[in-house]
Amino acid sequence: MSLRGGDPAEIGGYPLEARLGSGGMGTVFLARTSSGRPVAIKLIHQQFAGDDEFRIRFRQEVAAARRVSGAFTAAVVDAAPEAEQPWMATTYIEGNTLAQHIAAKGPLDGAELRRLAIGLAEALRDIHRVGVVHRDLKPSNVVLSPEGPRVIDFGISRAADQQTLTMTGRVIGTPPFMSPEQLQAPRGVGPRSDVFSLGTLLVYSATGHGPFDADSPYMTAYQVVHEEPSLGAVPAALRAVVESCLDKEPEGRPSADELLVLLRDLPSDLGGTEVPAAGASRTRDMITQHHSGAEATPSPATPSATAPAEPETGSNGAPAGRRLRRGWRPVLAAAVAVAAIGGGVAALKTGSFGGGGGDKGDSVAAPAAALPDGFEPWRRTVQGGDEGIPDELRCVARGDALFCGGGGVVATRISAVDGSRAWTVKSPGVPVQGMHLVGATDDTVLGHRFASQDAPQGPPREVVAIDADSGRELWSVESGAQSTAVTGRTQDAVVAGSAVVTVDASNSRFEARDAHSGEVTWKTPFPAGTQCAPVPAGPRLFAMCATDAEVDALEVRHPTLYTLDRASGTLGRPVAVDGPATPVGVDKGGLVLLQEHFEGTALTGYDGVARVDPASRKVTYSRLARTYGGTPGMADGTVYVSGQTGLVTALDPATGRKKWSRQTPVEGASGPVAGAGALYFSSATGRVVALSPHDGEPLWTTDPQAEGSSGGEGESPRVTVAGRAVIVAAADNTLFAFDAQNPPESG
Repeated sequence: MSLRGGDPAEIGGYPLEARLGSGGMGTVFLARTSSGRPVAIKLIHQQFAGDDEFRIRFRQEVAAARRVSGAFTAAVVDAAPEAEQPWMATTYIEGNTLAQHIAAKGPLDGAELRRLAIGLAEALRDIHRVGVVHRDLKPSNVVLSPEGPRVIDFGISRAADQQTLTMTGRVIGTPPFMSPEQLQAPRGVGPRSDVFSLGTLLVYSATGHGPFDADSPYMTAYQVVHEEPSLGAVPAALRAVVESCLDKEPEGRPSADELLVLLRDLPSDLGGTEVPAAGASRTRDMITQHHSGAEATPSPATPSATAPAEPETGSNGAPAGRRLRRGWRPVLAAAVAVAAIGGGVAALKTGSFGGGGGDKGDSVAAPAAALPDGFEPWRRTVQGGDEGIPDELRCVARGDALFCGGGGVVATRISAVDGSRAWTVKSPGVPVQGMHLVGATDDTVLGHRFASQDAPQGPPREVVAIDADSGRELWSVESGAQSTAVTGRTQDAVVAGSAVVTVDASNSRFEARDAHSGEVTWKTPFPAGTQCAPVPAGPRLFAMCATDAEVDALEVRHPTLYTLDRASGTLGRPVAVDGPATPVGVDKGGLVLLQEHFEGTALTGYDGVARVDPASRKVTYSRLARTYGGTPGMADGTVYVSGQTGLVTALDPATGRKKWSRQTPVEGASGPVAGAGALYFSSATGRVVALSPHDGEPLWTTDPQAEGSSGGEGESPRVTVAGRAVIVAAADNTLFAFDAQNPPESG
């Protein structure tokens, strides 16, 4: 709708174009950035500007929205919570709300309903992994964008580690979609309150009404707390999952990670309301097992990079983390514990931080690179051990062979020429978020295997060596899991020449093995009182360590670096680094780290760059002109940060100076990958943009190639270059390849 008389012409320097809507707390306007990108600006009503309690809540909303800006939410572009009239600008998401859609077109069904359920569960997973509880999940706070559902409005959300404001007598929320504990004891709500709300949303989406609808809000609230839900019109396959979400007790509900696995087990066509025959649904079997209290012994979980909702201290020096409740799939423990922030970087070669991050001259392919002989564009899907695993492949090229792994795939060999598959080794269990292929040597491929729910006593996670020619398993070893807490990267194993360096199962030492034979060449204990992760840096290796206290508190603010001799495992003298900091690559032989900027416990971006000279042990620091939010990476001696809204910024690692900045249409892109004269950034939809390394000038952009979200912050690069062939890994283990000089037409 058009602007009204009395509406401002601009807010915070953003010219307004239209009024999108108004609510009890503020008005939302459509505006444009200087580059022409549309943004939605929420302007708080003047009467609340002088209310100190409200200002505190609005600051919390801004912090929460920044903390969870990702694939399934509206990313924060700018905000002024201290302005005379506070405001916040977020990415404008085109589409109707779920409430508008159902009012106009009626309930959803079949594949459309399943996609919505999975998308919302993915949104909750990402929200909860950064320690935020939404607390107001309802149809008007879900926007159905062309790329999937987005959750908006964090106005009453809170960090799971914060206390709510003192608001005696007030219950804030929307009763038909609130949890029992939110109505009875709003101070104590946790992540599983959102799971209850999601259950009510799914009933509403399937039937057009909520499971506790009554004639008045008071009766609705009573039924939420005391009565059973009305689920008769919900498709039977989905009903089995919804019932678990609507348990009156929080501990009786699945977590968002567990819920996502259950939803992905559902058939694409959800069917009717008849209850399926016994044994017809693995999802129902799993839920039945949960409610029967089947005995299970969860594995110790890994601390995430941000505070989990249910922290627990590990015993015997093991890292703190979350353990699953009795009766749920124990193999999910690792996935629950590892945060999406800092999502993993596959060590495809020594010195790789997810995008050809070597010294100048180490790019993947020269501009004059040729196509593999006989190459034709191709597209393939690689099925893993469990079709319900919500993860993606990452690949490395060796000549005309691609070796890929991740999700339900330990490793697979694929021809870069035509996409034909030579062999695949599957992983039966649910993977750690962001953990993909370890890497490859000339004759060996190394990946991760996660234990099946049917083998709870087996190793929860192993590094597995596969013969590159035959696909035969050579050896495996149980692996530790604490790198995310130490480095911000999910990287507990790296390839170093012809060896692989892992963290042992007890998280107490490094172990080096010959990649092909598995023979142990050295073992090096961590320095006393610390936990460490391997960090590749060109021809060198570093150990990045943090004290047990900082790891257990999930606040690594004072990391220490040691050179790690590849031949003997000997640790060099310690180098203290001003943290928190994340390693991103190598420049002129020095390790480059980005310094993280926090607001409270929320990571909002990067505001400095540190460079460690391994010879002199000298650390040089440079401040950035501003805080850059997004996914960091490095290629050919330049640091890049790709923002959630598609903005790519190039930074000099020696000075922190901005080289160039370019707005792209690829939201949530990860990268960079250098090759064939370009830099490539890609999202989980398979949309790719090629930029000129010199000035960021766009060379070409493709349309989305797979159904999926745009992607979350911190994810590892999805592009691999083989000569002039560009291979892209997208959602649902989809791979496609094309000629860099003849990309798929856009539009």
